[in-house]
Amino acid sequence: MGDSRSVLVLTNSYDVTADVVLRILAQRRIPAVRLDPGADLHADASLTATYRTSEQRGTLRTASRKLDTTRIRSVWVRRPSPYEGPSGLSGQDRRFAAVQALWGTGGILASLPDAYYVNHPWNNRAAEFKPAQLSVARRCGFLVPDTVITNDPGEARKFATHQPCGVVYKPLWNTPYRVNDQPHGVWVREVHAAEITDSVSVCPHMFQTRVDKVFDVRVTAVGGRVFGVRIDSPDLDWRHRQNLMTCTPIEVPRSMARAIVAYLAELRLTYGAFDFAVTTAGDWYFLECNPNGQWAWQPAETTAAVAHAIADQLEKGPDT
Repeated sequence: MGDSRSVLVLTNSYDVTADVVLRILAQRRIPAVRLDPGADLHADASLTATYRTSEQRGTLRTASRKLDTTRIRSVWVRRPSPYEGPSGLSGQDRRFAAVQALWGTGGILASLPDAYYVNHPWNNRAAEFKPAQLSVARRCGFLVPDTVITNDPGEARKFATHQPCGVVYKPLWNTPYRVNDQPHGVWVREVHAAEITDSVSVCPHMFQTRVDKVFDVRVTAVGGRVFGVRIDSPDLDWRHRQNLMTCTPIEVPRSMARAIVAYLAELRLTYGAFDFAVTTAGDWYFLECNPNGQWAWQPAETTAAVAHAIADQLEKGPDT
């Protein structure tokens, strides 16, 4: 039943980035099954898991495949849809189904015996907390901008007052936000002490000293391999107007590469997208690491190298 060497790719049907790696796996004759559990299991797919004292078994059925889940080589957790429940249900019934899917389907797919994960979904979630990122970055030897995370307006204003290079505000999570019923991005932006109001007390806010940078760097790390791109942008947050930025490959200093590998190891990640701000003195300041960041927007040679590195990890599977 199925193939003992299959790769399971968890992502949505619109994910063209996944297609890049899937084509490489196909060229290598590595069988792969693509599944969007939040959507496909409401349509033509099914998932069953059985647990006994003596064994654990499972079966995944899609429109074209029947797969023994205990014989999956590796799992690439790319960009699956959220568990929202079947569209035919409404209200509490849909919410109930969505929660059961998260804890049931999500739990099964995160507990496949002997499968190799890039990255494991639970490790992904743990690594998304920005306070944890900063704490681990310090321990791994990165330079970290002075940062305060607080819901105390007085502490926030005091911090902003004493930063000679200025202060920026960063959201702790990319939460959907709408203004006049239109989607609205919350970007990194510079703030002054006088702008910080008592509304800070509503929830934690993250304030960080503004790095006097010359350019930004995105380092995409896959296992022990690192791929650097220099980003030149007129904006403080280069993500704001990506049509105005330019990207060129850049060599990653050995000290940074060692710290990146140590960071991945501490958070039990295989993949990470690291953002740095580089100063005139050549210092690299750690800003964040997205454990599931996009990478196919980079120069063609970098995109190809990252895709092959990911395919290498998925083909390798668990260590024997």
